[in-house]
Amino acid sequence: MSQNFSKLAYKQTQMKKFSISEIGILVACIVCIFASEYIYIVQGDATKAIFIGLWPPTILGLLNYINSKRK
Repeated sequence: MSQNFSKLAYKQTQMKKFSISEIGILVACIVCIFASEYIYIVQGDATKAIFIGLWPPTILGLLNYINSKRK
C-alpha cells in the first residue's frame, strides 16, 4: 500500500504544471469544439461547423510546436 502511494507521489512531482496561457488555450479549444457542434446541430450549417471545428487541432499543434521550441 505505501509503495503504491510513493509511486503516485513520485509521478505527481514529475508532472509538469500547466501555465495560465496553456490553460487558456485549452479552454479556447474546448469552446471552439462546442461552438462547432452547436453550429452544426442547431443552425445546420455544416460548412461553417467544419471550418470552426478545424481550429482546435491547429491551435493545439501550434501549442505543441511552441512548447517543443522552449525546451
